[in-house]
Amino acid sequence: MKKILVPTDFSEQAENALKVAAQLAIKHKCDLYLLHTLEMPLHKVDPLSSYQNLPEAMYFMKLAHKHFEGLLAKDYLKGINVHEIVEFHEPFKGVYQVCKKHKIDLIVMGSHGANGFRELLIGSNTEKVVRTSEVPVLVIKKEHPVFNVDHFVFASNFKDKYKAPFEKAIAISKLLNAKIHLLFVNTASDFMTTEEAETLIKTFVKGFGFENYTVNIYNDISVEKGIMNFSQGIAADLIGMCTHGRQGLSHFFNGSISEDLVNHAKRPVITFKIE
Repeated sequence: MKKILVPTDFSEQAENALKVAAQLAIKHKCDLYLLHTLEMPLHKVDPLSSYQNLPEAMYFMKLAHKHFEGLLAKDYLKGINVHEIVEFHEPFKGVYQVCKKHKIDLIVMGSHGANGFRELLIGSNTEKVVRTSEVPVLVIKKEHPVFNVDHFVFASNFKDKYKAPFEKAIAISKLLNAKIHLLFVNTASDFMTTEEAETLIKTFVKGFGFENYTVNIYNDISVEKGIMNFSQGIAADLIGMCTHGRQGLSHFFNGSISEDLVNHAKRPVITFKIE
């Protein structure tokens, strides 16, 4: 990992994400890319002109750079190579273009509001970043003075299409020096015996040459509850899941996983898009 992108609106939540990204950047000698996007009303744009020529655009551009000056003076960013980017785009499009242009390895972003991930997922722009990003997205809900990940839960139904995302999860676990806890949640409506589930997981993992993991079968009333309860039980530091692109997190595996999981998860969540 060499390049980390942090989309920012200069809020407290965005700074919480930046502080985590800074810790990762220092530890792994990464460059940080800070992105602030500006959306201008289309009716004010002259088709023959550009956003940058608008008085409003110039004002908000200067304001953004002033905010960046304040951020870059923070002690926790000392010694890090930080790139400041202001784009005139819808936020999720700006993130996509910056990731593509600079070959970003990881996106770190904060969640907003009292409802945490609910606003993250339902808000059209940020939800699109999480749902469509080809790059893993790490979502931070609170301040982490020290961001260490010892226990990383990866929940799945362990079908073959999840192998590519799992390979990315392994890379993240090695980077963080974390043990992966592979989790299959059993529910009454979609039951599998322990023997069947263990065989499924072990077959899934075979061939990766990865040994720092545990196999876990957990029974609960829903997959969401199972993931949260299991993660709480082992004091997990991070929860990993897959996204289906258009279907988003509400169908990250097994057809019908509600956003309740991330709405109520108290832990950081990292998402991997299914290719």
